[in-house]
Amino acid sequence: MRVFMQLIDEPDKAPRFYHLQLQEDLISGWTLVREWGQQGAPGRIKQDHFDTREAAEHALLKVRDAQLGRGYRVVYMQGSELI
Repeated sequence: MRVFMQLIDEPDKAPRFYHLQLQEDLISGWTLVREWGQQGAPGRIKQDHFDTREAAEHALLKVRDAQLGRGYRVVYMQGSELI
C-alpha cells in the first residue's frame, strides 16, 4: 500500500513530496515508512513498527490526512481500498 503526495508552494521551487508506504515485515508485523522532502533532493525517512495491519493502516490514514490538511495533494496511490 502506497500513497505519494506533492505540495507545490512556489512556482520557481521544486515541489515538496510526502511518500507513505506500508510493508509487512519479517517478524509478523507491519512497518509504515514515511519519506518526505523537496523533489530532486534526498528526503528524510522515518519508520514505525506496528503489530497489526489495522494499526498500521490507521497510522497511515492519520498521517495522510494531516498532510492533506497542510495542502499536499495525492498524486499516486496503490491499494486504494483505504483512500
